[in-house]
Amino acid sequence: MPATDDLQFPPAFTSETEPAFTGKAPLESWGRYPNYNANVVSLHWQGDYPRVIDGVHHGVLPVGLGRSYGDVGLLKDGTLVKTTAMNRLLAFDAETGVLTAESGISLAEILDFSVPRGFFLPVTPGTKYVTLGGAIANDVHGKNHEGAGSFGNHVPAFELVRSDGTRLLCTPTENPDFYAATIGGMGLTGLISWAQLRLKPIASRLIDYEGIQFHGIDEFIAIKKQYANVEYTVAWLDCVSTGRNFARGVYMLGEHAKEPGELKSSPEPKLVFPIDAPAFALNKLSITAFNTLFFHKQIKSHVKTQQDYEPFFYPLDKVLHWNRMYGKRGLVQFQFALPWETSKEGTIAMLQEITKSGLASFLAVLKTFGDVPSLGMMSFPMPGFMFALDFPIKPGITMPLMQRLGDMTKEYGGRLYSAKDACMTPDQFQAFYPQWEKFARFKDPAITSSFWERVVGASFTGRSVRTVGR
Repeated sequence: MPATDDLQFPPAFTSETEPAFTGKAPLESWGRYPNYNANVVSLHWQGDYPRVIDGVHHGVLPVGLGRSYGDVGLLKDGTLVKTTAMNRLLAFDAETGVLTAESGISLAEILDFSVPRGFFLPVTPGTKYVTLGGAIANDVHGKNHEGAGSFGNHVPAFELVRSDGTRLLCTPTENPDFYAATIGGMGLTGLISWAQLRLKPIASRLIDYEGIQFHGIDEFIAIKKQYANVEYTVAWLDCVSTGRNFARGVYMLGEHAKEPGELKSSPEPKLVFPIDAPAFALNKLSITAFNTLFFHKQIKSHVKTQQDYEPFFYPLDKVLHWNRMYGKRGLVQFQFALPWETSKEGTIAMLQEITKSGLASFLAVLKTFGDVPSLGMMSFPMPGFMFALDFPIKPGITMPLMQRLGDMTKEYGGRLYSAKDACMTPDQFQAFYPQWEKFARFKDPAITSSFWERVVGASFTGRSVRTVGR
């Protein structure tokens, strides 16, 4: 374990966004679909696992803050082992930037500790309300994939605890198969008790930002080539407009400011989406209006400015429970990666299919993955385009569209992201991840999920009774 600096570590953080809970309750993902009953057991200390699941029937699944969109973090009628109370900082080496923490700590809590000390996450998804264990289990990616790869590329070691009590130190050279299976392994290989994360130094909270309007995928590609050396890149895309405005968007670029500046923790968000929005609120008319306003919010076609890292990396985190805007039915996210050879053609074809369906999304993100190889056996990224869209669930429309888009992704040689999926069929999953049978050999026999059971079938579920020490 790396040497700590002279800082005093608190015995534990408390999560103000997700309190610990134990009991039986109907649970939903961040997309609010599906909704399943499960027994929830809160894990407070590393030594309590696997004793807390001794004799449990119907399978178990370690879970964090519940920010996966589909059913990868759900287990119908099973037992969820909630790790958010197991969130202690264990060590920090200020020379190397390697932080060691329990797996239930959130990225928000890591930032609260690291930013005042001049360090930032090496890779971050679009929300900071994700646990360290969840970020590893889903091998999350960010706006800097082309240079940094995915999250697992910055995790030098972690401990994996199996349901029989076996404890494995996992690194690229020690238990390397379990290391590769756990990164991107959807929590199915065991419980990550603690992990190391290699942070990156920063001089300021500020981001040097550029926003560039574009019209069409060709202009997106041209901007990407022109700014190939910028660290963080992502684009918002209008997936509703047609004609000359088809596939228009705003390309957003950023670099950490090099001039020394303010380094302090972020305040807690104060805005809360108060109610479930009515089903009619999100329709093609309202989303078209939003997209027009968003595209024209910057007066000039190309702007340069500085902004705090919070709105650049986490624009939605400032509103707690923003998923309520999709109403009680919830939302599904469609997130694909396509190889370079089909990226342009496939993206345009799927945008046309979405436009034809009449279903609209105002959260449409387009970016590119680089060729830094992922360390995870089941990791999502591949070199090429990555496109993510949120759709409200509308009976008779949304699910058929998801099926068509999934089939088109398969046709164009791409794959869907398991952490965001609620609709993938077994045929699609097994085509996207042909290595799934090899991965299944490293799956913990007591651990399963509703996602896994949906995409591979009963013979690989692992709903067994486990007793510690057997």
